[in-house]
Amino acid sequence: YHGPNKKDDLAYTYISDIQKLAEISDYLILACPGGASTRHIVHADILDALGPKGFLINISRGSVVKEEDLVTALQEKKIAGAGLDVYENEPHVPQELVKMDNVVLLPHVGSATVETRGVMGRLVVNNLLAHFNGDPLLTPVFQRV
Repeated sequence: YHGPNKKDDLAYTYISDIQKLAEISDYLILACPGGASTRHIVHADILDALGPKGFLINISRGSVVKEEDLVTALQEKKIAGAGLDVYENEPHVPQELVKMDNVVLLPHVGSATVETRGVMGRLVVNNLLAHFNGDPLLTPVFQRV
């Protein structure tokens, strides 16, 4: 696995260099937060390292993959395929990806488990109860002016 820090309580091998991880992987699965530190963490060099038998799976944030490089890698068969639940310019999905037989596209439903939806439903109810009781909301949304 790769990440910002090695976790001592994991039984898996930590690889500090994502390119090295891609070189030794058949599947590169992205499950990291978005933001400046992970923006385009997967780009042409990483995809080249993954190789023609490798698959990229992105269940994190669209911003972590430089989508233009992914399209090129797939078109040039530099990687075998991709599975994407998120997109760099969501909700827009590049038509090149839509047309590819070696790409599986999902509509950002990675969190659509029964457990997650249950937690989300309880959060809505708890926010409504707080509002109608005159208490502070648990997850307020502020309008930018």
